[in-house]
Amino acid sequence: MSLKPRRVDFDSIWTTLLETIKGVITCGKVPRAIWNDRFSDVYKLCTALPEPLGDRLYQETKNFLESYVKTLHTKVTQSEMDLLGIYHRHWEEYCRGAGYLNQLYGWVELFKFQKYTDADINYGGFTVDMGDHMLEIGSNVIHLFRDRLGSSVNQAVVHGVIISLVDVENYKKKMAMQLYEEMFETPFLKETGNFYRSEASRLKSDCTCSEYMEKVIQRLDTENLRSRRFLHGSSYDKVTQECQQRLVADHLQFLHAECHEMVQLEKCKDLTNMYKLLKPIQGGLGLLVQEMEDHIRCTGLEAIKNLKGENIQVLFVDSMLEVHSHFTEVIQKVFSNDQQFVGALDKACSAVINYKVNPKQPCRSPELLARYCDCLLKKSSKGISESEMDDKLASCITVFKYLDDKDVFQRFYARMLAKRLIYGQSASMDAEEGMINKLKQACGYEFTNKLHRMFTDMSISTDHNCSFQKYLQDKQQELGISFNILVLQAGAWPIGQANIPSFALPWELEHSVRMFDAFYSEKFSGRKLTWMHSFCTGELKFNHLKKPYFVTMGSYNMAIMLQFNQAESLTLQDISAATQLPEKELIRQMQALVEAKIIFTEGEMTTASTFSLNMNYSNKRTKFKITSSVQRDTPQEVESTHSAVDEDRKMYLQAAIVRIMKARRLLKHNLLIQEVITQSATRFSPSVSMIKKCIETLIDKQYLERTASSPDEYNYMA
Repeated sequence: MSLKPRRVDFDSIWTTLLETIKGVITCGKVPRAIWNDRFSDVYKLCTALPEPLGDRLYQETKNFLESYVKTLHTKVTQSEMDLLGIYHRHWEEYCRGAGYLNQLYGWVELFKFQKYTDADINYGGFTVDMGDHMLEIGSNVIHLFRDRLGSSVNQAVVHGVIISLVDVENYKKKMAMQLYEEMFETPFLKETGNFYRSEASRLKSDCTCSEYMEKVIQRLDTENLRSRRFLHGSSYDKVTQECQQRLVADHLQFLHAECHEMVQLEKCKDLTNMYKLLKPIQGGLGLLVQEMEDHIRCTGLEAIKNLKGENIQVLFVDSMLEVHSHFTEVIQKVFSNDQQFVGALDKACSAVINYKVNPKQPCRSPELLARYCDCLLKKSSKGISESEMDDKLASCITVFKYLDDKDVFQRFYARMLAKRLIYGQSASMDAEEGMINKLKQACGYEFTNKLHRMFTDMSISTDHNCSFQKYLQDKQQELGISFNILVLQAGAWPIGQANIPSFALPWELEHSVRMFDAFYSEKFSGRKLTWMHSFCTGELKFNHLKKPYFVTMGSYNMAIMLQFNQAESLTLQDISAATQLPEKELIRQMQALVEAKIIFTEGEMTTASTFSLNMNYSNKRTKFKITSSVQRDTPQEVESTHSAVDEDRKMYLQAAIVRIMKARRLLKHNLLIQEVITQSATRFSPSVSMIKKCIETLIDKQYLERTASSPDEYNYMA
């Protein structure tokens, strides 16, 4: 074949070419030689002189195809039976023929597109018909094949017919699905909705709610599978949404009415089905989430409301952890750990843990949690391995995170930690530090800063004792007793220095105390030591009994017992004069010794009572301790802790107000209140009345002032 352009007779070539086109489009037999010659004919027309005839060829071919498609349309519409089958057969034949024809017209496509640059096509350098003119011949063939659809149960036929509505406009860059949506999808969705509207009414009348949900889930699954067998992918979600609307959304009242009983009885299977049905529906889960929250809250309150006894802190924490663990498992299993239900669990647990029996009294949960931690971390907690203790402490953080008054917990925890460290009662220093690190992760470094400093003081005190021993050796001094000291920072330890009772140190200890004062003053000039004798302990050896005993007791008890070195019987006035303890404190200390049966008195204890050593005292253990009143928690201590928390809160709120106002300079009253509440949320929930009092205090201190233009607006002054 010569590739040189030349003059040709279009009509003669077109007559020959048309016969081949008819054979190709009907998938008839076209000999190879004729097929090759037709390629040459198409090339001749596309390169003809003086002007290429490709556009004319394109138009004549289009006219023939339009006529042919009309003929097919007539054949299909005149069919009385198996309409879709005939349609589908002609469609498949036509598609195959279109593919062959597209190969034959390759030259037309090549020369047609050479006329335009990309810029011409994309940005309209001149007028180009982007409709039919820019289609490949094959695409134009498919474009012409358009018809209406009927119904059939033959999967291959129905699927092929439906997809043909997509394929006929596949060439479009915009609105390629319009024919499919208008001719099939929209009416199909309408009929689907009508069918399932009737189906839902029938199922409701015949089934219980539980049965209804199971059948609806089956219907949805079946319809979903049916969509994937017959429809185009763009219709899957639309069909599913239509089914959900008719089977679920239209009957929310019916489904919601059963939620309460299902939740109360914890019918996991029914709740799982309810969740599956309600989740896709806008606002469908709201009632179910609220029912779960109410149920968890009621269950939690029921578990903790009647707790009594000395072990109440363990019962409280274990009960809360059991409730939390149970419903966490339910939410994971039934609701796939949906965040709405996780949020409901958090709200319910928070409401239970922060519940106040008496609104006028502080919540006891922070104190109980601190006591629970104290029980775990004390040496008295026997039979617990390190891993078990770590797990239990981690569980404490679960409860801790729900506390509103985290600062109250901090106060109680710090006070109990101080006693464990001072009296050497910690079961494991690693466990102590591990718990503080867990609190730091939950609330930040500021929350645990003082706790860390307490541990630092314990470490430094060890160094002080070593240095003191070296100091004594250098001074060639002998104390005559074993002497160990703790030097604690006043700002880090929750030990009040106010109301320290007067106390005359026994002469047996005076030399040791005096020497340490001298050592400390020499090492740190300008620092002052305040001796907290109420927290001191000592070990005495009892030599007056049949066998020796070694007894550990508080310094006040020890001072009292040392008085009996001079006499076997002493009056309360004698002991008071020697120890200089106030009468109330002295009686409390004497009571501890009487209860331990180390000393005794006749009748009730009064200021005129006489006390004598119990010369017949015996104990199975030769080493034991007498717990002082300082080591035991008292109602006064609990009350003072809450009072200290209130004072801390006032200072914290004032600092927060100043910090906010310094940054904002000018702020409305309500906005200031809201920002203070937000900043305080990690530590406690402040009352609006307390914030107002703090604002008034800062106005008095001239940090703030009310603006002249508005009484509910504040200006920063400092």
